[in-house]
Amino acid sequence: MPYVPIFNRNQMMLCSWDSFVAPESIARLIDAFVDSLDLSQYRIKECAKEGRPSYDPKGMLKLYIYGSRKGIRSSRKLAESCGVNLEVKWMIGGVEPDFRTISDFRKENIDSLKGIFHEFNRKISSAVEWGFVSIDGSKYQADNAKDRNFTKNKLDDRIRWLNAHTDEYLRILKEMDEQEDEEGTPGELTREVVEAKLKETKERLEKYGSYQKLMEETGASQLSLTDADARLMKTKNGFAMSYNPQTAVDSETHLIRDFEMTNQVTDHGLLYTTMEGIREETSGEILEAVADKGYEDTEDMIRCLENGIIPHVIMNDGKDGYGLEIAYEEAGPDTGSTEPEELRKSLHAGKVPEAYKDVISDIKIEEVRRKVKNVQEEGAVLSSIYGTPEEMQERAKEGYFIRDPERNLVYCPSGEILRQKCIKKNGNIRYANKNACRHCSNRKKCFKGKGEWKEVDFTKDSLEKPCREWQKAEE
Repeated sequence: MPYVPIFNRNQMMLCSWDSFVAPESIARLIDAFVDSLDLSQYRIKECAKEGRPSYDPKGMLKLYIYGSRKGIRSSRKLAESCGVNLEVKWMIGGVEPDFRTISDFRKENIDSLKGIFHEFNRKISSAVEWGFVSIDGSKYQADNAKDRNFTKNKLDDRIRWLNAHTDEYLRILKEMDEQEDEEGTPGELTREVVEAKLKETKERLEKYGSYQKLMEETGASQLSLTDADARLMKTKNGFAMSYNPQTAVDSETHLIRDFEMTNQVTDHGLLYTTMEGIREETSGEILEAVADKGYEDTEDMIRCLENGIIPHVIMNDGKDGYGLEIAYEEAGPDTGSTEPEELRKSLHAGKVPEAYKDVISDIKIEEVRRKVKNVQEEGAVLSSIYGTPEEMQERAKEGYFIRDPERNLVYCPSGEILRQKCIKKNGNIRYANKNACRHCSNRKKCFKGKGEWKEVDFTKDSLEKPCREWQKAEE
């Protein structure tokens, strides 16, 4: 069977570079878009400031966009494409920047690229018909090892472990002093080795203590040493150091309309912040956003409605709708307007805007009374009735969970420290310590449940909570 004929490698050919690029190639779209830009508006930095001439920033931008479209992320592979990829050679005029030049261009102009991304959406807006927006988060792995990330509970465990080792080393040194005249030492350890280990342990204790103090002063829930913005998050493959970028995708064109890089562990409350950029570009229009259950946050949904965004957040099983509570403000709004200011006035005045008549089934003005206890001055910190941490721990041993509001932690009857896990919708603060509960010898005296650890909820004004199971076991 004959094969498909091939060309003769020694045959001469006369053609233009333009003939190598197909009319429908994405390279032509990228080339036309970048050539239409005024890069001075985006503060694009050139690749070289002295010496030999620099590469054209438009060519470098074309290369970067083309690589993103084709899935070529590595600067070394982009540099390779400049020499072997005909579409790339056509776009950038045959120049071949090295990988370091490409990497530096991307690093120095990272803030300008989002503005160029929005400019592309603005240019195609007249040619496409946008639909509703679907929002979801992704977990992108960060460049930070787990061992160089600390939570408050992790620091508590490490400090307790090091304190135990310090006591053991001091005990060994004491035995050595007592057996100074005798031959040999306990085990195979020498005084120099034990003293070196003791010194190293004290240095680590001092370091972890400074981390703990920094987290308490700043209120940070996690501390990452390599990549300060990275956070430990739960992914489909377990826990990993990650970021949580939010992406808004159009339902009709399947194009990304906006994105927001965050390090928030969950998606709660990120609906409006992701839609904010789209809202600014489409003033006067009513936008619709679809998101999963992870975005359920009443304050965030209210903020969306106030700014002309209809949040379609998937409800939990058994729910027919969301009940949102908005503070009443007397006003005479224009219910037919779609401007955010008029929408906000209508909602706070207890009137349904015409744009939301198919979304809001009912709106009522009701007087709500709430019981408030121990009202404090704004900015004041609730003080403990027991004074020092030692006194709190002594009280906890009697069968109580004692909360220290100044350090925002709870002492349990077994002497462990529970740290804040989350703040519930009703305002209660939940405390837990998974590692301590898993290795606690008194866990059967503390709780009887299917869970692996104890979780305790405190109101902002409560300082003490009895542990019923512990007290019954002590009787």
